[in-house]
Amino acid sequence: MTMADKSRLSLWQAAWVVARRDFQAILFSKAFLLFLLGPIFFGAISIAAGMLGAKAAESGEPPRLAVMLPAAQAEALARAHRELDALISIPPIERVTVGEAEPATLLADRTRNFGAVLTGTLAQPRLIGTQEQIERWQGRVALLAARAQGPDATYPTVALEQTQTSMASTRSAQTGTATAGITLLFLLTMLLAGMVLSNLVEEKANKIIEILAAAIPMDAVFVGKLFAMLAISFVGIAVWGGLALVALALVPLDGTTLPTPAVGWPLFAALFVLYFALAYLLIGSVFLTVGSMAATVRDVQTLSMPATILQLAVFFLATFAMTDIGSPVELFAAVFPLSSPYAMVGRAAQSPDLLPHLVALAWQVAWVTIFVRGGASLFRRRVMKSGPATAKAKGRFSLGWRPTRR
Repeated sequence: MTMADKSRLSLWQAAWVVARRDFQAILFSKAFLLFLLGPIFFGAISIAAGMLGAKAAESGEPPRLAVMLPAAQAEALARAHRELDALISIPPIERVTVGEAEPATLLADRTRNFGAVLTGTLAQPRLIGTQEQIERWQGRVALLAARAQGPDATYPTVALEQTQTSMASTRSAQTGTATAGITLLFLLTMLLAGMVLSNLVEEKANKIIEILAAAIPMDAVFVGKLFAMLAISFVGIAVWGGLALVALALVPLDGTTLPTPAVGWPLFAALFVLYFALAYLLIGSVFLTVGSMAATVRDVQTLSMPATILQLAVFFLATFAMTDIGSPVELFAAVFPLSSPYAMVGRAAQSPDLLPHLVALAWQVAWVTIFVRGGASLFRRRVMKSGPATAKAKGRFSLGWRPTRR
């Protein structure tokens, strides 16, 4: 081994040098600061739009009170409702025949928009519904019942019966968490993976990539850039997540809580970070390979379109697959390398089993290794051959052509 070989850095040492250099250069740049501010403005606009949408939803059709009382008492309550409706704010009512359906069935009927069910008698009313709704309507139902019984009646005590959370509602809530997790993973990966392309094209235009290629192996350049962008992505996520926590601390959610995933919030957050890292390395290696074949920004836009379409297809596949855990489609989404991180995030929200995650993480790490090695090999062959073809052709032409003498 010669002294030059001994002094040359190994692959991982050279990759560390490239990663550290890219990380510091991007982190302290003005472009990265503007990049961090973009999603913040977008999030503020989304929150404002959500608040306007919630306000519009509140102004829509209000929930109704299902009155399941004997016929004479239901008629008296309806008369009292007509008398008080012009004076105070009371919920709209709909008479339901006793024995027509169970209260739980009525509350689950989306076509009738019932907020609670009133049963029992006027002297001993019983209000069935969610805790928030029955506590809000308790006093108004007592007023209606007293008015319906006559001028000398006292306000009855309304018995409250809170509906228990069913397995269907729990599964529906966890499905919402799975959808939110997959969507957030997709948006973060889509947003942050683009930095790989822009950084590479800029360095190719400035001939920096040729200087790096002369000093260290091209595989090290590929690996270093990929992991540097992953570290930058974690910085961006930390900044956005910290601002989100501050916003939640300043503006509480009025007692509302997010549906708890099946594996619990701490483990779900840890798995989300791991799956994000693997998803980013997978798609980042694809984008970095695409960038090595592009000479200009226009070429990047053209070549990255198939990768972007593939990423959208993976997102839709994972979103569709999470609706039926254990189905062939869901298993295919969990096995396919590019969709596996998304599908496993959805599974973590709906299934408490941890063994599939250990298998999936090992499987995805193996494919990350394959993608990185394959991408580095193509990167090594293509990145130094990406100059404009016209200039090369012009050089060959000028060398072989000689003017004729007359």
